[in-house]
Amino acid sequence: MDFVSDSLHDGRRFRALTIVDNVSRVSPAIEVGRSLTGQRVVEVLEGLAQSQGLPKMIQVDNGPEFTSKALDEWAYQRKIKLQFSRPGKPTDNPFIESFNGRLRQECLDQSWFVSIEDARKKIENWRLDYNANRPHRSLGNVTPNDFLASWKENQQAEKLTLLLDQKTG
Repeated sequence: MDFVSDSLHDGRRFRALTIVDNVSRVSPAIEVGRSLTGQRVVEVLEGLAQSQGLPKMIQVDNGPEFTSKALDEWAYQRKIKLQFSRPGKPTDNPFIESFNGRLRQECLDQSWFVSIEDARKKIENWRLDYNANRPHRSLGNVTPNDFLASWKENQQAEKLTLLLDQKTG
């Protein structure tokens, strides 16, 4: 997870919480708002937990939202490790940094946002396109969504094989 900032047409600033799965490169969410606190980060993660489950570890930087008591308590209660990047070392979290660079270049720098709602809509459309239509060389030239679907199928097949081996062994 990380944050990017931009501004509306009238100069008012907004921020976006970006989340990327390091294995599949799927971005399950980008939360856009004028103010995104540690509590709001928790709310976004809780929403994702309901629809997608939770990881065992989340890589973050040392921003106040990520070092907040709200996120720390939430992670502790769910046995999720928060892995903090070293201060001043964005290379500790290269996947989110690469994702944020693409978001900046392909969406934020190319768009004129008239309102927070407009920013949310345009950024969400970009996120959906990124997940569904962007092959990644590091994923064998498939899209993040296709890679994730294949990975889930393989996990199910492995579980089934283990179950069959246990019954016949």
